[in-house]
Amino acid sequence: MADYTLTELMAVTSAREIKDGEIVFAGTGLPMLGAMLAQRTHAPHCCIIFEAGTVASQLAHLPMSVGDPRAMRGAATAAGLSEVFSYVLQAGRVDVGFLSGAQIDRFGNINSTSIGSDPRHPRVRFSGSGGACDIACLAQRTIIIALHEKRRFPEQVDYITSPGWLSGGNSRQQVGLIRGGPSAVVTTKGVMRFRPDTQAMYLASYHPGLTAQAVAEDTGFALDIEGATETPVPTPDEIRILREVVDPERVFLK
Repeated sequence: MADYTLTELMAVTSAREIKDGEIVFAGTGLPMLGAMLAQRTHAPHCCIIFEAGTVASQLAHLPMSVGDPRAMRGAATAAGLSEVFSYVLQAGRVDVGFLSGAQIDRFGNINSTSIGSDPRHPRVRFSGSGGACDIACLAQRTIIIALHEKRRFPEQVDYITSPGWLSGGNSRQQVGLIRGGPSAVVTTKGVMRFRPDTQAMYLASYHPGLTAQAVAEDTGFALDIEGATETPVPTPDEIRILREVVDPERVFLK
């Protein structure tokens, strides 16, 4: 990995999940890097929206956060949180939303609320949902970005903050979530996807320098690794755009 960093690999891998013309709900950090890279490479017509209220931003500089004034450059709409969530997300117009959390289980359920069996008396308390639950329920699909550690990938999350495929199969539809669901989990070790029939997570690719078995051993449930291949490396052009155009100030590309 001498020619790129792990952060750059994850940003490129996330960007490749975005299709041209899609509406992308991007959060701070890697989602911003991925969305901006996609817009400057294979998806020039993707529309980036931010939780703070901007729609169709034409970013010249990487924002520090979703509320950074730089996120408003060239935006079609600069309103507020309620407008973005009601008129865009709840209306079903978001194609892909980026999420993260403290725990992710085999069906892509996310916990960003608390650790411990009793949420009223947790061992650890986190920030909670914010807008993540809305995005998980209402976007056409979601992409999860996470640090890959065994404790972060348990068999079952301690608390479902943002629903994935719930208990698998068609359980998501049975509770009234008529669209959406996670499509990919991009981690520091690989990329996981979900089997169409069971909606259980499987390893699609492992990052260069690792093996499928090594990723499975650092996962808290029995991870299906059949058919896993090595994650495609970034191209020189993708790295150049990331470093020189997307984040030349190294805000997130440390």
